[in-house]
Amino acid sequence: MNSSVSALPLSTLNPANEALTLRLPSSLQLKQQLPLSTALSHQVGAHRQAIRAILDGEDARLLVIVGPCSIHDPKSALEYAANLARLAHEVSDSMLLVMRAYVEKPRTTVGWKGLAYDPGLDGSDDMGAGLTLSRALMRDVLQLGLPVATELLQPMAANYFDDLLSWVAIGARTTESQIHREMASGLGMPVGFKNGTDGGVGIACDAMRSAAHPHRHFGVDSQGHPAIIQTPGNPDTHLVLRGGHRGPNYDRQSVSQIHHDLTRLEIPARIMVDCSHANSGKDPLRQPQVFNDVLEQRLQGNRSLIGMMLESHLFEGCQPLGPSMRYGVSVTDGCLGWESTEQLLREAHRKLQ
Repeated sequence: MNSSVSALPLSTLNPANEALTLRLPSSLQLKQQLPLSTALSHQVGAHRQAIRAILDGEDARLLVIVGPCSIHDPKSALEYAANLARLAHEVSDSMLLVMRAYVEKPRTTVGWKGLAYDPGLDGSDDMGAGLTLSRALMRDVLQLGLPVATELLQPMAANYFDDLLSWVAIGARTTESQIHREMASGLGMPVGFKNGTDGGVGIACDAMRSAAHPHRHFGVDSQGHPAIIQTPGNPDTHLVLRGGHRGPNYDRQSVSQIHHDLTRLEIPARIMVDCSHANSGKDPLRQPQVFNDVLEQRLQGNRSLIGMMLESHLFEGCQPLGPSMRYGVSVTDGCLGWESTEQLLREAHRKLQ
């Protein structure tokens, strides 16, 4: 994959705080270097519409966002994507599988921030190369026929990928952010807002209501210039339950109460469950238990449960960054291995049929 576009030094050092400024290519420049073909653009549009149909109850399939917690190695990510593409075709009558291609990772303090930030995994932070590598990878996943999902963390980075994405997550720590709500209101694809880290859904409800409305806000245009951005509002948002400090929130009682709260606030009751994070007690091997519990609720008639999210890689577990790392193993949150993931989804396909 081409990584020739990188940050250009401006040679400007601010004497007040000694911050070095490096110029990045504009999103337009990167899109011109790595363009989306007409066929792939139509494919992205079709995948977005398919997800909207699931959210609106017009398509009875289960939406499943599945893939690595984060991508650090494009080779293993594409091997995973090839596996997923084959399975997606086989189960397409009961599930719509969407590949997680997370290239940004939130950090409470410090740590590796993702492929878009540090593709060398060594603290060199060549973000120009990271943006190029990330866009190229997402385009390669699209060419396998899969829809692509990511979490948008830095609003300025969103413009580099927005034409490739069929679904977007706004994380638990950024759902409360006005900037991310404004950004979501201008995105052309469905957006899932995660509940807050306390497990409550009030913040996410506010986010969905905000994102549904038009906004005018400060931003950057495709050529990298400061601009006033006017957004139309996004009607295709939904809630993602990921548990919280008080424990899981995917159980029947919690889902029933959340459904009631959404209805009372006149927000469409469309709920996705993240089988990882607090819902699995941060144990990746418990994800199938969560998945099957939620699937059973859906099979018993709860149609507000429109989808689920799984953290999955070629091999289970996680590992620290270092000079000697295992191929296909996550470097952030622990993941379910591919064999277990495939078995889980095939069994779900059988039950849904």
